[in-house]
Formats: sequence, structure tokens, C-alpha cells
Amino acid sequence: MDLPKPGKIVIISSPSGGGKSSICRKLLSPARRKKGWTFSVSFTTRKARIGERNGREYYFVGEEKFMELARRDFFAEHFKVHLYRYGTPRAPLERIREKGGVVILDVDVQGAFRLRKEYPDAITIFVLPPSVTELRRRLKKRGTETREQLLVRFENAKKEIALFEKFDYVVINKELNVAVKEVLSIIRAHNCRIDYINKKQIKKKIGY
Repeated sequence: MDLPKPGKIVIISSPSGGGKSSICRKLLSPARRKKGWTFSVSFTTRKARIGERNGREYYFVGEEKFMELARRDFFAEHFKVHLYRYGTPRAPLERIREKGGVVILDVDVQGAFRLRKEYPDAITIFVLPPSVTELRRRLKKRGTETREQLLVRFENAKKEIALFEKFDYVVINKELNVAVKEVLSIIRAHNCRIDYINKKQIKKKIGY
């Protein structure tokens, strides 16, 4: 189905270890990219993990550079999360809204709430782990944080899970491919929302 204008802003959030980044990667297949789907690459002050590349998962910058960008109103939202700063650049979101397509955002809960204030027509999806026990296992398995960082992430995760009711949609990520299909269904169904469709075009199409 061709995507109508304006473009969609899709905000995907979850507690750390919930699987939002994995879902985002699966969503952005080459075929969907050709149809105008893109990923909003955030800025962060944390160091790149093994396998991450600057400009793909994140733009990795120092504290001074990050704060300079923030002062210039470069970010649509920015927060300090898990000991580091994260920010969503504004320009790609505005470009998608004007030209059409779909932009996927992988952001924390604070960022999701701030973005929804800026873009009230955005789709917000919260990804839950199948259980808190499984979430703890996933965080430990990653092996990318120190013990102190792991404790901070897990405590924050428990607080974030409590906020899932404030999102438009919730997906439980027990099996990745199933979760991806559910997120795709949400995005596609949005084309049919009465507050999104072009009502004049619909009436013309059915001869009303």
C-alpha cells in the first residue's frame, strides 16, 4: 500500500533489554527503505559498543558537542538516561512529515513522552519483555555494561515498565519475529484511522 502524506513518525520505546533496537532493525528491510521507510539516528555521549558504527546505530559525540547542539535547538528531545545523554535530531522528523514515508524512532520512555508533545500525531508503541526475570537475563547476557551500569539500567527498567499504559500500543516481545509482525500491523493499520485518512479522497473514490 502506498503511504499517504503526511509521513508517519513511529516512536518505539521499551525498557533497556526489551528488544526495541532489534525490532527496529527488522522493520527497516531494504524493500521498506525503498518505500520511504527510514531510521532516526539519535546522538549519544556514550561510547560505541562492539559492532556499532557511528552514524548507523547512533552518532557518538562528546559531552561538550552534545550540549552545543542542544543549545542550538538541534534536538526534538534530549535527556540524560543511564548515565549518558541521548538526543533525537529534529530535521529528519520534519523532512518525513513534509515529504511522506515512515520514520522509526528507537527512544527511551522520557524521550517518547517529549516527542509526543512535539508531534501529537506520532504513533507510540511500547515493547514489553515477556517477564521481568527474562529482562534481567537479557541485560546480563549482553555483557556490555559494568555491574554499576547494569544495576542502574535494571532499576530504571522497572520504573519504565510501569508506564506502558501511557502509550498508544503495547507489544510483548517474547519471540522477535512475532513482535515485528505485530508492530508492522500497527503501522499499516494507522493508514485507516479516521483522523489520518484524506476524507475528501475517500468520498470521491466511493462516489459519495
